This record gives sequence, C-alpha cells and structure tokens, in this order.
Amino acid sequence: QVQLVESGGASVQAGGSLRLSCSASTLTYSYFLGWFRQAPGKEREGVASIARDGSTRYADSVQGRFTVSRDNAKKAVFLQMNSLKPEDTAMYVCAAGESGSSSYVPFVPSRFNYWGQGTQVTVSS
Repeated sequence: QVQLVESGGASVQAGGSLRLSCSASTLTYSYFLGWFRQAPGKEREGVASIARDGSTRYADSVQGRFTVSRDNAKKAVFLQMNSLKPEDTAMYVCAAGESGSSSYVPFVPSRFNYWGQGTQVTVSS
C-alpha cells in the first residue's frame, strides 16, 4: 500500500506558476507516477506521467508549460506548472502504479493503483 499526499495548490492569476508536490509513504523507485486533474462536471484527465526510468508523457494541453519530475530519495513527485490558464483550474491528484517495465508511462487512470486526495488549483483571468 502506498499513501500519497499532495500539496502546493493555490489560487493564482493567469500567467502565474505553481509547483505541486506529492509525498509518498514508501520508496517510490519501483512505481510509475502521474498527475491527473478533474474540474467540476468534467471527467478526470491525465496531465503528466513519469516512468521509473524518468521517461515522461504530457497531455497536449499542458505540453511545454508543465514539467513532471521525481525524486526517489525524497519519495516524491512534482509538477511544475508555468503560464497557467483559467482552464487549468481543477483538483490535481497524484497517483502511482506498478509495472515490470521501467519505461512504462501510462496515461489512463485505470493503470494506476494508488491515489492521493488532491490539491486545488484555481487560476483566475
């Protein structure tokens, strides 16, 4: 079992930046990790994922603005968000999963086994 706790959400103006953190209760080196978001009335969508070997994958809507990274020594995954837009407003949730492949970097929620509670990001215009 892995417990995940997110932090760093806030209210910012469009064009601003935020850095989200997700701390795990156990070592993360054996997990692929991801960030998802869900806005009211919308389905959960993948934002960014990072494989055990550091390979990354991003949603088209955040490519070039968001950066996902991991620090296994700190048992954490991060999401640096720049040039924020009002449409980025959502609850951001981190997730973890296991795979035999070190380069596996899924983007589908069903591939992830462990989920945090989320941190709210609100971007005003």
